[in-house]
Amino acid sequence: MLAPTSRANAFDLVQLSLQLREPTVVRGTFTQEKYLRALPQPLVSVGTFVLARDRGLLWFLQDPVQQDYRISAAGIARRTPNGWKQTSQQGPAARQNELFLAVLQGDTEALQRDFELQLTGTAQAWALTLTPRSRLLAQIFSTILIQGGATAERIELVEAQGDSTLLTLTDIQIDDQLSPGEHHDLAD
Repeated sequence: MLAPTSRANAFDLVQLSLQLREPTVVRGTFTQEKYLRALPQPLVSVGTFVLARDRGLLWFLQDPVQQDYRISAAGIARRTPNGWKQTSQQGPAARQNELFLAVLQGDTEALQRDFELQLTGTAQAWALTLTPRSRLLAQIFSTILIQGGATAERIELVEAQGDSTLLTLTDIQIDDQLSPGEHHDLAD
């Protein structure tokens, strides 16, 4: 018979937050599948990303179109031939990007303001379920499920009207510094 796990040894939100905030830089590839009720097949996009602690996220969309995005506390910017230009995303799209950044950066305090959080698993294999607290967010999302190990590896956003987005992060590499180009892209 297995001994019950003591509460002191349980993996909790504080430990998850510390674990996700630990890496200075996380790089990898992503596949995003957007499932729309009106379409028989998902819309698929692929690319690479760079997440820098306390700086933001570079999101390099490669297919079906090439477009670079920077998501930070200042908002969302898109690379143009003249440099980075802030986008005017508002409402659900802007909220989704804020949530995405909070998830990847392990900001469980920010997430707890808007969601009930339920964490299961261990530091090596965990799952975090977010259920909206407010009516406004409940009109957008029914649940968000994040799974991972050292970093977030799978994020599923289930929208209230039945659409969903599945984001899979692979080829993840943890580093202690940005490349000069990444540093330049995140500085502004």
